[in-house]
Amino acid sequence: MRSLLAAFVVAGLVASGAAACSRSDETRVGAEAPVAAGPVGASRQTAAEADATLATLRRLPGTDDVYAMTYSGDYDDLAGVPTPPSPSPFGCSLFYATGDAARPVYGRNFDWDPNPALVLHTDPPDGHASVSIVDISYLGLPRGVDPLADAAARRNLLDAPLLPFDGMNAEGLVVGLAADDSARAEAVPGRPTVGSVRILRLMLDRASTVDEALAVLDRYNLDFDGGPPLHYLLADASGASAVVEFVDGHKVVTRGATALTNFRVAGADAGDVDRRYATIQAALAATGGVLDWRRSMDVLRSVVQSHTRWSVTYEPRGGAVHLVARQRWETVHEFSVR
Repeated sequence: MRSLLAAFVVAGLVASGAAACSRSDETRVGAEAPVAAGPVGASRQTAAEADATLATLRRLPGTDDVYAMTYSGDYDDLAGVPTPPSPSPFGCSLFYATGDAARPVYGRNFDWDPNPALVLHTDPPDGHASVSIVDISYLGLPRGVDPLADAAARRNLLDAPLLPFDGMNAEGLVVGLAADDSARAEAVPGRPTVGSVRILRLMLDRASTVDEALAVLDRYNLDFDGGPPLHYLLADASGASAVVEFVDGHKVVTRGATALTNFRVAGADAGDVDRRYATIQAALAATGGVLDWRRSMDVLRSVVQSHTRWSVTYEPRGGAVHLVARQRWETVHEFSVR
């Protein structure tokens, strides 16, 4: 791998009046998720690397709550992090538009509490480079905490690689999650157990394709305790995709599935019960799945909820990432994984 270089952009995604995540605009839960107490030692940096990383943290000119930082050194993607408890599910919307084989686009809305967030670029020496997005409240940085002004909170960012809520690596693998209240994962004897968010980091670091990501999943048990049970949409640069769900304790893979919200895909027609899922499927059908990132962002906007934290598109073949924070559609932040 090339030398590690990771750029962080932290956005305080505070939405006025937003409530905790829910499955629909009509059903909202007001309680907020507790946050982790602090860092858990993911960093494998030398003291000099850690100090050098934190010394680069700065606020971007012309902004109040957008930051940049360069991460140097390594991290342990299996360092222990308990999954924080959550009183309500992630109300997320995801899709993969593959009609243009040369430029497929993965789109994703993340709907949750209005906590600060982080766009994280990592390049570990023993894994693939990736761009991912982290809700940094789970690292002990809730709303109102400025990492530039709080040295202890700033050091918590060194554990940020452990909790990607969606992301894409340099090989073109894209991963994302959404809540599935019906999911139940039984442990397979002899397998180590990892958190249901941590598994995204393991796939981003260690897999290049959907098949390889599924193989990573097969090596671990997932722990849904303390948070909403989840299902996942995986995609890669070849146009392959799969939804991974846990039905009656067992993993079920639906290959070729290209949309996901908060209802089970396997053995059900989510379009009959979920407006967001039906809207996405209709958009994919109407366009033949040919969507550039701008039109993909329009689809995300059509299924936005009051508590949508970020909307992001990933381009597996080109490496481009486009992000809209806090539903400020006129401002698009652009990144590249390569």
